[in-house]
Amino acid sequence: MHQGSFDLTVEEISKIEGTAGMQVKVRDGKVEDLKLSLSDYKRFYTQAIRGKPIAGVPQLLARICGTCSNAHLLCSIQSVEKAIGITPSEQTKLMRRLVTNGLMIRDHGLHLYVFSLPDVLGKDSILEFDESNEVEHQLLHDTFTVKASGNQLSIAFGGRSVHAPYPTIGGFTQFPQREEIEKSLKLLREARPAAVRLVKVFSDCPFEFLDETTFVALKARDYNFLDGDVATSSGEVMPESQLREHLEHTVIPYSQASGYKFKGDAYMVGALARINLSKHLLHPNTRRDAGQALEKFPSKNVFHNNLAQAIEILHCIDESLELLENRKEFPPEVPVAAAQSDGIGVGVIEAPRGLLYHRLEVKDLKVVSADIVVPTGQNQISMEKNLVGVVEGNLDKEKEQISFEIEKFVRAYDPCISCATHFLKIKWT
Repeated sequence: MHQGSFDLTVEEISKIEGTAGMQVKVRDGKVEDLKLSLSDYKRFYTQAIRGKPIAGVPQLLARICGTCSNAHLLCSIQSVEKAIGITPSEQTKLMRRLVTNGLMIRDHGLHLYVFSLPDVLGKDSILEFDESNEVEHQLLHDTFTVKASGNQLSIAFGGRSVHAPYPTIGGFTQFPQREEIEKSLKLLREARPAAVRLVKVFSDCPFEFLDETTFVALKARDYNFLDGDVATSSGEVMPESQLREHLEHTVIPYSQASGYKFKGDAYMVGALARINLSKHLLHPNTRRDAGQALEKFPSKNVFHNNLAQAIEILHCIDESLELLENRKEFPPEVPVAAAQSDGIGVGVIEAPRGLLYHRLEVKDLKVVSADIVVPTGQNQISMEKNLVGVVEGNLDKEKEQISFEIEKFVRAYDPCISCATHFLKIKWT
């Protein structure tokens, strides 16, 4: 029991390609101070691409992240195209959509099965799943089935599951062969029942932490990760080009990552925001088979971000199946040429963890300046604010249980797909 005073120090937390730490000071049963610091976040990509020819910039910026590299790739391509006056073909838009669906299936799958599911089942790691237990045996095999379908979709249309070489400015450099499409269809059909089971698991999960916050996401005429206007849970809608005008850059002195507020307040981006705003736009088959789970939305429960991701996996499978069953061929096209050599382009897409913003200023087909806002930076202030409530809400528990509740909560934001199963290593003093 820890109703009194104590200090909690998190020396290292695995984050996006780096480390982070957390310090908490509790006095007389209240959190007096809490600092969540992302200590190895800045790698100065926006400075590194200055003066670089735009042709290579998307692949350079894709290296910001390993697992969600294709999100940075497509967002950067979008910003370049808008700067130099390119309108991609309908086939290009469709292929990019399938690349993104593959990313979402694989990325959400890794987070949910490997990092969050052990919390739900009371396990320390996915390696502890019991093959002799029917439920755990099924979920373990579902892990690889779902991930394989996402990987294959990205490979068929992007060339690789990460750092896809095929998408380029104005189009694609290579196009899927018939056998790759058939393989994708086969694996997606096999993964669909697993996705339905995953939705049920996270729908039944009792974890709860309510956050009275603003949710922000793209919203279009369909459930779209690549196009649309920026919408909020308070009813505001704005063109994606105006997003940055509403974000307040916040310097956090103890963190290498900049934080962001939306019109002066903490906010949340990600799957929970997307489902809250656009659940009625999900694929009809998804709405049918996830109907009971969808009744929980709109939701203020941060842990429902996991459920929202599971529903998105099912949606991406359903949409991809429909697209591939209705269109068996993607004939080669020459990438669209630039209409101008100077301009400013803003790309905004939904990465797995939420809104991703790229802005490029281009002159003579070279980058003059760049601005990038990533989802984890946008969620950072919300995470830190809510961790105070998590700690104070669990002060009646033993230290080990408080540690687990903190880990479990941070994982719900999915701040980094590359973090180890043990998110926090806590040293109590």
